[in-house]
Amino acid sequence: MNRRSMLLGLVAGLCCSPLMAQTGEAMASPPAKAEVALGPVKVTVDYHTPLMRGRKIMGGLVPYGQVWRTGANEATTFVVSGGDVSIAGKPVAAGSYTIYTLPSETGWKLIISMETGQWGTEYHADRDLVRVDMDVHKLPAPQEKMSISFESTVGKRTDMHVKWETTDVSVPILAK
Repeated sequence: MNRRSMLLGLVAGLCCSPLMAQTGEAMASPPAKAEVALGPVKVTVDYHTPLMRGRKIMGGLVPYGQVWRTGANEATTFVVSGGDVSIAGKPVAAGSYTIYTLPSETGWKLIISMETGQWGTEYHADRDLVRVDMDVHKLPAPQEKMSISFESTVGKRTDMHVKWETTDVSVPILAK
């Protein structure tokens, strides 16, 4: 009876471990999603949310002058469906893309890459569709968890924000 109990406990432990991993409880940077409808056009961003955890982020963990995956883990996806958009005046056709950012102390750029399905740190400049300047603002208080959101949405226009630490960068998106 004692061996049987031990065996059942071992089997239960092995079965439950993958389930715990799937719930995201143990993930250091859990998945998140930002969505917006601009008339018939829908924009969806899937990303992973890293935390500050006492680290210096901008100019530290996220170095200036280097392309950043804009999140953690897998590359951050940017999907446009139901029509085309313009991002800071640059045309982006409906489809699936990857977004990166290029932070610097004097300004940021949003990069829309045509390459998809790669790990977040895999970046190839020759696959860029567009690069646009982002507006940079300082948050009033540090934000522990990185976030991507759509704000100030009116009709077919919105602003996509990336916020972390004390930085808030944004870019306008307009459905065509």
